[in-house]
Amino acid sequence: MQTMPMANARPDGLVESTLPLQYAFMAPRLQGDLFPDGRLEVSLWGCGRMANVFLEPWTGPFVYAPNRITTKGQSLHVAQSAPVLVITGAAIKAIRPARRCAWWGTLTQPQKVTRKGARRVATTPWGVTIVEDRGAGVVVIAAGASVAEAERGMALPAEAIIAEANAYIERCDLLPAAPALMRSMAIQSAHACLSSIRRGQDGSFLGLAAGQAYSAPTRTYYRDGYWTLQALLFLDPEAVRDQIDLLATGIQPDGEAPSGVILTGPEQGLEWEKFRTTAPEYKMEHLRPTDWWSDHFDSPLFFILTIGDYIRTTGDDAALVKHWKTVEAIFRRYLGFDKARNGLPQKPRHDRDWADNVYRHGYVAYDLGLWVGALDVIAKYGVAVDGKLADEARQTAVKARASLDNVLLTPAGWYADYGTKQDFLEDHLTLDSLTLLRFDAVSEHRAKTVLAHVSALLETRNNPKQPYGDWGVMCTWPPFKRSADTRAKSAFAYRYHNGSDWPYLSGLYAEQRLKYGLDGWDYPMLRWWRTSLENGWIGSVEYFAPPFGRGSLLQGWTGMSAAAILEYKPQIEAAIAAGKLE
Repeated sequence: MQTMPMANARPDGLVESTLPLQYAFMAPRLQGDLFPDGRLEVSLWGCGRMANVFLEPWTGPFVYAPNRITTKGQSLHVAQSAPVLVITGAAIKAIRPARRCAWWGTLTQPQKVTRKGARRVATTPWGVTIVEDRGAGVVVIAAGASVAEAERGMALPAEAIIAEANAYIERCDLLPAAPALMRSMAIQSAHACLSSIRRGQDGSFLGLAAGQAYSAPTRTYYRDGYWTLQALLFLDPEAVRDQIDLLATGIQPDGEAPSGVILTGPEQGLEWEKFRTTAPEYKMEHLRPTDWWSDHFDSPLFFILTIGDYIRTTGDDAALVKHWKTVEAIFRRYLGFDKARNGLPQKPRHDRDWADNVYRHGYVAYDLGLWVGALDVIAKYGVAVDGKLADEARQTAVKARASLDNVLLTPAGWYADYGTKQDFLEDHLTLDSLTLLRFDAVSEHRAKTVLAHVSALLETRNNPKQPYGDWGVMCTWPPFKRSADTRAKSAFAYRYHNGSDWPYLSGLYAEQRLKYGLDGWDYPMLRWWRTSLENGWIGSVEYFAPPFGRGSLLQGWTGMSAAAILEYKPQIEAAIAAGKLE
């Protein structure tokens, strides 16, 4: 029996519910959650968890928007210019400073909350939270790595905080003429990528956050950041330029790069280093103080792709010139993985690319798509820097494209996930193999054949062999056939890399249908969002599947739907005007 959704999209693009739902917020410095029981958890980028503020529970109906909640009697608004928020119509029951900066941090003895007039101050070794009752039901909460930073937040009038929050929502409204479901999805997708832009205490750029739950230790990823910044190429290209320079610091002289670069503040950094060097599993996987999970196979390729996308959209090649030696080192590194001298690098058997619960090895379709894309960047934009190397990259790309079908094309017409035909081939269909399409590694005819198979097998509405009905776009079908190649969450069919819907990959799929002029692009854009509303998940989610629930909230790379909207806006607006969208 069909149950009523827990939340509904409104014509203005906001989301309404009679229920108090877990609500995640994220701004350049401040982030946190408001839970249904009235607990407000406050954290700060670079510092960690700051304090818990306990409120009287609110009553609905609730209207949810990016960094704003309103009811008939209460509201929460988050500022953009400083780490501060304002609550109206709510009574504060208690404040408790956090005892750890993160779950792995040292447990501290909490300092007593101090009072001075209308203020209460919660202090930790890594920062301070100030709560001020300004009368008439208005409470302002600011956090800072220092008292000075928190005071900068407290200096904002409540009206200014509210105005900043409202202006931010307007900025996220990419499709104001769209029907409710599409408009609200576009708002949430834009919020996911825009809120990922994080700042230091001094206001300087401090990385793109992978998501609200991926902030302790504070870090920025090559892969997550790449998919997140696709929309920022249109919305904030300066942030993309800064991200390139930041990611360059994590690449080793031989072209190796970790999954992400650590960006902690001083206190959190000391705590993290203490944990990293003493916890056996973490010491083994995080080899350097600035590495988050060392030596990921896909990360260096994303660095080159980011530079290429930045040049393509801005015309500014300064980043390529500046980081050319790093680009060359990455190119040489991957040539070393080309065992058959066919232009295609083979991945060692480990779990270090985006499918980090799977021991993919040999020819990996996803990684080969990135490789061909990186070769094209070097060949196209590197001519003015080093024509000889650019030509070598061009010739390698020709060889790679010519070899691809022989090593991975299946009789069904899609590309196998990974392996070698001489050893073992995991030949199921994966959504991440669409990197081959995105970076033009295959012909238009082959691309359309692959997309037809994706529609038939990975869209759950078209696949009666999976048992859960119409709920999203699976990242793979059928499940992995060799259990020894999976671990942890991906060991279960339909879970995580083994078949969940990852909205960022659904956005990639929608983008490719738009690129090739195919109908049906709206299903991958909207199905994940409809499922979120049905389950009361406010904001973009990392992944989900019916038997296992969802991953984390406010996931930056869910901005891929916003990227597709911005890249193909005329086509989408034409469909809206023609009434083709629900």
